[in-house]
Amino acid sequence: MALWRAYQRALAAHPWKVQVLTAGSLMGLGDIISQQLVERRGLQEHQRGRTLTMMSLGCGFVGPVVGGWYKVLDRFIPGTTKVDALKKMMLDQGGFAPCFLGCFLPLVGALNGLSAKDNWAKLQRDYPDALITNYYLWPAVQLANFYLVPLHYRLAVVQCVAVIWNSYLSWKAHRL
Repeated sequence: MALWRAYQRALAAHPWKVQVLTAGSLMGLGDIISQQLVERRGLQEHQRGRTLTMMSLGCGFVGPVVGGWYKVLDRFIPGTTKVDALKKMMLDQGGFAPCFLGCFLPLVGALNGLSAKDNWAKLQRDYPDALITNYYLWPAVQLANFYLVPLHYRLAVVQCVAVIWNSYLSWKAHRL
C-alpha cells in the first residue's frame, strides 16, 4: 500500500512524467515476459537492447501518444456515463487502435533496422492479425476503463493490462 500511495503522490505532482515512465517500464516488462516466457530465451540469450528499445518506445511513443489521446478523447466526449464510455470505446477502438498499431509496428521495424521494403512487407503480414487480436482484448478493457477509472489513472490501468498485450506486441514486432 505504501508503494501505491507513493505512486499516487508522484502522479499528482508530476502526472505526465509518471505516466510516461510507467508506460516505458511496463513496455520493458512486457518485452522481458515475451523473451523469457513466450520465446524461452533464457537469461544468457536475453536481448537487452530489444528490452531497452521497447522501454524507449514506451517512454517516447506509447506513453505520450496514448496519454495524449485519453486527454483529447475526454475533452471530445466529456462525462463518465455508460453511454459516454461506450462512445469513447468505439472511437478508441474504431479510430485510434488501427492507427496506433499501424504506426507502432513499422516504428519497431525501423528501430530494428528493417529496410522500408521489409518493414512494409512485415506490416502487411502482421497488422491484420495484430488488429484482430487487439479486438479480443481491448474493447472490454477500454469500456471498463472509460466508465470506472478517473482520467489521470487510465494510462496506468491500461498499461497494467498491457503487460500481457506488450508481451504479444513485442513477440509480434520482433518475429521475422
